[in-house]
Amino acid sequence: MIDIDNIDIANHEFTGDELGELLLASVKQMKNGEVAKTHKIEVKDTVNQAIQARHKVGLSQQDFATLMGVSVRTLQAWEQGKRKPRGSAVTLLKVATQQPQTLLSLR
Repeated sequence: MIDIDNIDIANHEFTGDELGELLLASVKQMKNGEVAKTHKIEVKDTVNQAIQARHKVGLSQQDFATLMGVSVRTLQAWEQGKRKPRGSAVTLLKVATQQPQTLLSLR
């Protein structure tokens, strides 16, 4: 049996048997009503600014991209974290987040 408390989980490469063993142990704990160990995962403070801004403004990706003066693909790359907005786009995203009506008034 694997001693999960003494393994560096982030750097350990589990075998199929080890994963099966851990899964089975987890199911047994759930069935017995045992409280499993909880792990807190921190989400970066930058809760994707592009997504947050677009939701505040309440527009589709297409409409928000047009309002921002960027392509939909660029907006999608920002929202997926593949690219980061730069220059005036950062400022416009801040305006959209903090003052959505101001940005909408530019439509």
